[in-house]
Amino acid sequence: MRWKTVKELPDSHFQRLVGVKRSTFIKMIETIKFQQNQRRNNRGRPSKICLEDQLLIMLMYYREYRTFFHIAVEYNISEAQCWRIVRKIEDVLISSKLFHLPGKKALLENDKEFEVVVIDVGESPIERPKKTAKILFGQKKAAYNKDTNCSR
Repeated sequence: MRWKTVKELPDSHFQRLVGVKRSTFIKMIETIKFQQNQRRNNRGRPSKICLEDQLLIMLMYYREYRTFFHIAVEYNISEAQCWRIVRKIEDVLISSKLFHLPGKKALLENDKEFEVVVIDVGESPIERPKKTAKILFGQKKAAYNKDTNCSR
């Protein structure tokens, strides 16, 4: 999925595909651009992948559990470069502290009641034939004797 095709989607489809709302995605892009302007690190070759695609790579990696190889093939980059992009984008977003999830204490202090559904899944035995010495060793010797034409 590339930014060119994703940006044309309606908001509901965008969220289903990317995993975050469009407004959150735009805030993430703004945060990344702000962090890059703060660093003013213009050394090296500029990336051939735009920031939006880099963020999509990171979200794709976390949402779909795709391997770096699969993502790298889609974007025509190396696996190592894909890993570097994911690490760079997640480090920037973590350091901004805008996209943190509430901690355990915040959930406990909250007045909302959570409904928990517990499903008991009992183990059911699988019927398998009994493994006896006759089955394990008898058939092997018989097959071996037929193949080698020797008797013991």
